Amino acid sequence: MIRQVHIDDAKSLLEIYNYFVSNSVVTFDIEPLSLDAFENKMAHIIAEYPFLVFEESNELLGYAYGSRFRPKPAYKNTVETTVYVKNGLHGKQIGTQLYKELLQLLKKQNLHVALGVLTLPNDASVKLHEKFNFKLVGHFKEVGFKFGKWLDVGVYQLNL
Repeated sequence: MIRQVHIDDAKSLLEIYNYFVSNSVVTFDIEPLSLDAFENKMAHIIAEYPFLVFEESNELLGYAYGSRFRPKPAYKNTVETTVYVKNGLHGKQIGTQLYKELLQLLKKQNLHVALGVLTLPNDASVKLHEKFNFKLVGHFKEVGFKFGKWLDVGVYQLNL
């Protein structure tokens, strides 16, 4: 089931996230986050945007949220989207279900543009964004450095 996040979900969500910090390039965080830092991040997001979790048999299997794209006031109607699915559970439509619900909630908030900012290459995430009609609008070459290599970033846009 998909539901709104609770702050007491932080530990389980942090485990999902920190796996990707330590084992992949899908996030540009280099060191695992602390629980305090993650709870603080969650609180800031929840204050303005939807933050959803996918729960099955009392286990959190994924999450998705919107967040501020940039701090300047003219960007207030643009949102960056994020989705993470627990390692080993990709391909089970968890991300798709979360994203579908998230995009509906963002539309209800009268936001104008949703942006997915992805490390490239990342076939699974590209496929997810294209499924919802996001279009590649920018490709930044070698803007991140992690695990000893330069990484590209793609920006995918959906007008809500």
